[in-house]
Amino acid sequence: MSKFDYDLNYAELDLRAQPELYRVGKGEQGVLLVQPYKGEILPHWRFATPDVARESSEAIYALFEQYLKDGDFVGADMARKFLQMGFTRARRYANHKGGKKYDGPVPDDKKGQSGAHGRAELPRQPEDPMKAESARIFKAKWDEAEANEDYARLKKEHRTKYG
Repeated sequence: MSKFDYDLNYAELDLRAQPELYRVGKGEQGVLLVQPYKGEILPHWRFATPDVARESSEAIYALFEQYLKDGDFVGADMARKFLQMGFTRARRYANHKGGKKYDGPVPDDKKGQSGAHGRAELPRQPEDPMKAESARIFKAKWDEAEANEDYARLKKEHRTKYG
């Protein structure tokens, strides 16, 4: 599996026009970087309540399906990452009031990248049932995206063609 390339200047790139530059990477890597998809998907991404999460995940899944219909693997993968991020962020807020999981700030050279980066994880708090339900809603849509045969085919083709 090719690593996500954090060295590219994503603010200046259009990965719809240059899909050869895109690498899936691991998990949610690049979800808030890759344009034009960030701009298209982010306005729909919300998880504050189960109703909001349901509406959000359905809107993002509809974009996922449209990207697949258009043969746009990068867009479909970015929509899949937003569904995954809906799950992970809702779970974070379910476990940590205010969403702060790690002690201290993200090191300057690690901003935009996932991970603890040497910081200690803060203790979990009593689970927020609303955020936990929001997480379940996003997880169901994320699983649906991962199981989509067209997505799997396009992902394999992308990796074969571009690495």
